[in-house]
Amino acid sequence: MRIIAGTYASRKLVTLKGDATRPTLDKVKEAVFSSLGGFFQGGRCLDLYAGSGAIGLEALSRGMDEIDFVDASAAAIRIIKENIENLGVIEMTHVYKMRDLNALSFFAKEKRKYQLVYLDPPYEKQHNEKVLELLSDLQLLKDDGIVVVEAKKEDELKEVIKTLRCYKTATYGITTIHYYRKEVFL
Repeated sequence: MRIIAGTYASRKLVTLKGDATRPTLDKVKEAVFSSLGGFFQGGRCLDLYAGSGAIGLEALSRGMDEIDFVDASAAAIRIIKENIENLGVIEMTHVYKMRDLNALSFFAKEKRKYQLVYLDPPYEKQHNEKVLELLSDLQLLKDDGIVVVEAKKEDELKEVIKTLRCYKTATYGITTIHYYRKEVFL
């Protein structure tokens, strides 16, 4: 696995051995970031269910200022920290060994606001709509914030979840990517 574009393009990333995680394929990662405009003008990203940290590190390479990585697995946390150290981006990253909903509550107390949130939970443990509801309820997104959800192709998500509206979907093999944007009501 590698970083595709930006400051750290072509740098290799360490991944977990075995079937514990399902890394996002390079073609899917490239399609997702192209759909998001390719590069960012700063901002904060949350890589929930981070695995190796590949999505967050790609976002950092493409212009995000700060990345929060969350994973419940100690092995994943070790890999994320190794990748961060190998890239020399410790000061721009924060790594949390926490469960998803606990992490969101913690970030709300910290008054964090995200430009981009990436959700790629293990397929058998997904509760994406609950996470999207909590992101909305806890007001964790900036006004133009986007949530990208990587889900099984068979999983249907609601078009509108609280303040979030799905504005695009794309299917790649067994995976469907859902793009949600925060709607600001005046």
